[in-house]
Amino acid sequence: MNSEQFNQIIENRLRVCKETLNKKADEYSTEDERLHNFKIAQHTAGKGVNSVQKALWCMANKHFVSVIDIVDKMNESDYIPSKELISEKITDSINYLLLLEASIEDERGI
Repeated sequence: MNSEQFNQIIENRLRVCKETLNKKADEYSTEDERLHNFKIAQHTAGKGVNSVQKALWCMANKHFVSVIDIVDKMNESDYIPSKELISEKITDSINYLLLLEASIEDERGI
């Protein structure tokens, strides 16, 4: 893979990440609180979840485990995931890390 191909993959993924975050905002946030669902999840998750970040991380883990499963399957066989599957999993993983960063910045009062 050359640099141009690599850069195209990165640019496309970041565009899809932003589009997905904006689309999901209508479903998972309020007009005044972009992190609404995570803040509510913190209070409803129960024992051991004392921060928005922990609630978010718990939700993100299912996406990370899914990526691990794909990598393991590729390692153990000739399996190559579909473009659609890998796009969904990588986008979700990146977006949860971006949401984590936003929640940390929110704690700073930014």
